[in-house]
Amino acid sequence: MSVPLARTDVFPASPALKDQRGRPLHDLRISVMDRCNFRCTYCMPESIYGDHYTFLDNQQRLSFDEIERLCRIAASLGVSKLRLTGGEPLLRPKLHELVARLRQIDGITDLAMTTNGVLLGRHATALREAGLDRVTVSLDTLDPALFHRMSGGRGALDEVLAGIEAAQAARFPGGIKLNTVVQRGVNDHTVLDLVQRFRGSGIVPRLIEYMDTGNRNDWRRDAVVPSAELIAAIDARWPLEPLPPRCEGEVATRFRFRDGQGEIGVISSISEPFCGDCSRARLSSEGSLYTCLFAAQGTDLRSLLRDGSNDEALRERLRHTWLRRNDRYSEERRERRLRAVRKIEMHYIGG
Repeated sequence: MSVPLARTDVFPASPALKDQRGRPLHDLRISVMDRCNFRCTYCMPESIYGDHYTFLDNQQRLSFDEIERLCRIAASLGVSKLRLTGGEPLLRPKLHELVARLRQIDGITDLAMTTNGVLLGRHATALREAGLDRVTVSLDTLDPALFHRMSGGRGALDEVLAGIEAAQAARFPGGIKLNTVVQRGVNDHTVLDLVQRFRGSGIVPRLIEYMDTGNRNDWRRDAVVPSAELIAAIDARWPLEPLPPRCEGEVATRFRFRDGQGEIGVISSISEPFCGDCSRARLSSEGSLYTCLFAAQGTDLRSLLRDGSNDEALRERLRHTWLRRNDRYSEERRERRLRAVRKIEMHYIGG
C-alpha cells in the first residue's frame, strides 16, 4: 500500500492579519525559559551548553505580566492558539499561574505546552486545573540507555514516562502528543517500538524529521529520515490511512491505524516543507518576536514593554512585523540546497 503523504478587552476585532504571502497570524509560541534540564544533541549539546554557559537572568526574561499583556494584544490581531515552550517551560516557577491568566484572554481557544516531561508528574494536575488544554511531550526513544545518551546524559526515561502517566490521569481535554525527532543511525531503529507502545493509548506520536535548527547541532542531511520512509515502515506493520488536517496550517500530516488503534503524525519540514500555510510566530524568553523557526533576527518587543509605551504602540509593532513577513526558509532550503545561514537557537524560541 502507498500512503500519501478576539479580541481583547482593549481593542475591537480586526480583519484577518496576513503577511506578504497571504498567511494569517493564528498561533503564538512563547518561550518562557531559555534553560533546559536536558542537553539533547540536536538542540543544546553539552559541549556548547555546559556549566560555563551563561543563560538569561530573571530580569532579562519577560515577566508573567509582560507575557500576558503581549498575548492579549496578539489575540486582538487574530491569534487564537498559544503554546508555552522553552528551553524547558516547567523550569519556570509557578507556570500554572501564567496558564490561568492566559486562559482568561478573550479569543484564545487553544492553550498548549511542550515539555520534556521530567517535571510533568509534579505539575500536571495544577496545569490542568489552571486551564491548559493540551500537552506535547518530547520523547525520542524508549531505549533507556539511548534516551540517556540523546538527552546529553541528563535525562531518565522512567521520569518522562511517569510524567506522561500523570498527564493521562489529569485528563487534558485536548489530549497528549509525543514529539519524536528521528535521526538516521541514532534512534531510527527504535521508532516501531515507540509506536507500538502508544498504539491504542489515546496518545499520538508525531515523528519529526531532524531539522537544521540553530547553528550548533552539527546537522547533516544524510541524518534525516524522510517521513515517507517512516510511514512505509509503520504501514507495513500496522496498516494506515491518511486523515485530513484538523485546521489550516496544521504542521503534522496525520494518519490513522486501520484497526482503530489511534493515529500518528509526521512533521516533514525537510522533505515536504509546509511554509505555504505557516501561521506561527514565536516569542523568545527575552521578548523578541520571530516569524520563522529558522529566522536570523527577531523584532524587539521588550523595550516597548518597559519604556512606558502604550498598548497601541505594541499592537502596531506586532502588526507591522507580521505584515512584512516573507519567510519561507524550508522551501528555500529545498530549492537552493543548504546555505550557510545564521539562525536563532531553538532553546530561545521553542520548537
